Amino acid sequence: MKHMEGSVPSEPKMEGDAPSSPLLQLGQRFDRPKPPSPESVEMKFSPKAVKELEALLTHYPDKKSAILPALWIAQREYDGWLPPNAIAEVALRLSRPYAEIEGVATFYTMYEKHKVGKHLIEVCTCLTCHVKGAYRLLDHLRAKLGIDLGETTPDGMFTLKEVECLDACDRAPVLQHGADYIGPVDEKQMDELLEKWRNDDKDHVIQLANDVVRCQLRADEGN
Repeated sequence: MKHMEGSVPSEPKMEGDAPSSPLLQLGQRFDRPKPPSPESVEMKFSPKAVKELEALLTHYPDKKSAILPALWIAQREYDGWLPPNAIAEVALRLSRPYAEIEGVATFYTMYEKHKVGKHLIEVCTCLTCHVKGAYRLLDHLRAKLGIDLGETTPDGMFTLKEVECLDACDRAPVLQHGADYIGPVDEKQMDELLEKWRNDDKDHVIQLANDVVRCQLRADEGN
């Protein structure tokens, strides 16, 4: 179709309201947050986080090499996810472009780009887990929690995700909760886990980020 000079062609409409694959989420549109201007960035790293980053930088030949651990620090400091200000703070502290830090953060799935619940439930649906009933488990969780994939319960306790292979095929179907791999899991066991986690107010997403940071430091570093 030809367009008049200076006109902007309209975007093609998507068929249906939902993507064909919940895992790939094809066809869904997400607004990309605009990066904050350097002068508006609020530096939120705690004194402990600053010391940890300084210690980590001694482990690498240059600041660029420390992007991954710096993002883990940021995810812990920003309540379990990476809003634009968190990405901007990492960029400023490492003297790297915002786009570079954002590119790394959005490439790796372990970094959360949206606020998630205290209990992030990630269910593997690759071949072995699929054969062993992973999708039945996901359907059960959807009904039990009243949310769909990528959503968080209104009380902020649970977020449900479908993930690629967790490399624990001997425990299929397996899920990840914080730093723990749990499996095999059936519907009855899942209900017991949910009840246990409902009474656990600790934020396991923040705890995981802290664990990843601390395992890269010696006991006498970053304190």
